[in-house]
Amino acid sequence: MTILPLALAGILSFQQASVEEPPNVLIVLVDDLGWADLGVGLPGTPGVKEHRTPHIAAFAKESLACIRTYSAAPNCAPSRATLQTGRATPRHGILTVGSPKRGKDEHRLLEPPKSRRSLAPEEITLAELVKPAGYSTAHVGKWHLGDDPKTQGYDINIGGSRSGHPKSYFSPYQNPSLADGPEGEHLTTRLTNEAIGLLDRLEPPFLMHLAYYTVHTPLQAPKERIEERRAAGAKHPKYAAMVESLDTEFGRLMAALAEKGLADNTLVVFTSDNGGSEPVTDKTYLRGYKGTLDEGGIRVPTFVRLPNRIRPSVTPEPQQHADLFPTIAALTGAPLPDILLDGTNLLPHWTARTPLSPRNLVWHFPCYLEGKSDRFPHWRTTPATALTESGRWKIIQYYEATPTGDPHIELYDLHNDLQEVHDLSAKYPEKLGSLMRELVTWRKGVGAKVPAPK
Repeated sequence: MTILPLALAGILSFQQASVEEPPNVLIVLVDDLGWADLGVGLPGTPGVKEHRTPHIAAFAKESLACIRTYSAAPNCAPSRATLQTGRATPRHGILTVGSPKRGKDEHRLLEPPKSRRSLAPEEITLAELVKPAGYSTAHVGKWHLGDDPKTQGYDINIGGSRSGHPKSYFSPYQNPSLADGPEGEHLTTRLTNEAIGLLDRLEPPFLMHLAYYTVHTPLQAPKERIEERRAAGAKHPKYAAMVESLDTEFGRLMAALAEKGLADNTLVVFTSDNGGSEPVTDKTYLRGYKGTLDEGGIRVPTFVRLPNRIRPSVTPEPQQHADLFPTIAALTGAPLPDILLDGTNLLPHWTARTPLSPRNLVWHFPCYLEGKSDRFPHWRTTPATALTESGRWKIIQYYEATPTGDPHIELYDLHNDLQEVHDLSAKYPEKLGSLMRELVTWRKGVGAKVPAPK
C-alpha cells in the first residue's frame, strides 16, 4: 500500500471530487468595503464594534480567511476588469474610472495615458472561461465594464450596466437592466432575491457573479437601521446601517444555498473591489483609502468556502484578484485560454496549504484622482505604481517629482510598519534600487504606459 504525503493526498482527493461533481462558483463582490469595515468576530481581521455582521462572521469562520488579499486597483472599474480577466490593468487597458485627468487642469504636471471605458470584446471573462466546461452563468448587480455583461459571455444579466453606482438604493431605481420593484424596495434586498431565484433557474454546474452596489455611495439604508446604529453610537450611522443590511442579505443568500442543497458543492468567494471610501472607512489599521495605493486603498476582506475541500483557517499569504481566473479554471476543469495572465493558481494553497512561491504584486495607476487627501494638496492620488516583494517590502513610485525635482519614491517594511508611517527609502537605498529595477522590468513586461510631460 502506497502512503501519499498529506498535501498530495488532499490535492488528489480534491481533483477526484472535482471530476465526479464539478462545483458551482458564487462570487460575492461588495463595492467599496474596506479591509476592516466589517464587524468584530472575523478570523484574522479586525472589525468595527458598531458594525453588526454576525452572518458574515459565521461564514468567515467556516472559510479560509485570506487576510492579505489585494484588489488589482484602488478603484472599481480597473479592479473589476482584472477580476474578470485575470490580466493586469495595462493589459486590458482600463486604468481608472472615467477620465484619467480628473481634477483641475492647472494642478496636473503630467499627461496621463488614455484609459479604456469598457472591457474590450476580445477579453475573456470568467463566464467565457467556464463555458467550455459546461457551466451556465449569470451576473447580478454592478457591472461597470460596458453596457451589458451578456456581451462578455454571461447567459443572464440582472442589474448590470455601464453605471458605477445606483441613483437610489430604493425603488424606483432608474436602472435600465433592472425593473423597478414596489416603491421603497431596497436594492440590496432586491439583488439578493434575484440571486436566490437564480439558484433554481441556473443549470448546474453554474457560475454566478453577484456584485452588490452597496456599500458605495449614496449612503442610504432603511431608516430604522440608521436610527439603531445612531443609538448604538456608530460614528457613521448610515454607513453602519448599509454594512448591516449587506450582512442580513448575505445571510439570507447563504441560508438559501443550504436549503437548496447547494452549499456543500459551491465555492463561495466573498470579497470587495477596492478599499473603503475615505469619509466613512475605518482607518485605524491601514493608511489610505479608495483611490490610493496605500494599503487601505487596495487591501480587501476576502473569505473563501468550499466545505470538505477547503479547511477553515487563516492564511497570511499575499493574494490578488488576478489569481481568481486561473484558480477557477483549475477548480472547474476549464481549459486556460492561450493568453497572457497575471495571476497564480491558488487551488493547491486553498485545499492543501501548499505554500505560495515568493512573488511580486504590482499596482499601476498612472492617473489623477481628485478628492480629499491627507497627502497631496489637490488629489486623492497623483500617477503612481506600487510593488510589494513577497508581501514585505513595498515601494510606491509617484511620477510627479518633488518640488526640488527629485524622484518621489517611498519604501515601507509592511511586516514592521503596516500603517506605512516610516518611509525607509533613505535608510535602505540598495533595497530601494533593487525594487525599482523589478518595477521597471514589470512595466516593460506588461507594456505599461506612464505619464508624459505636459
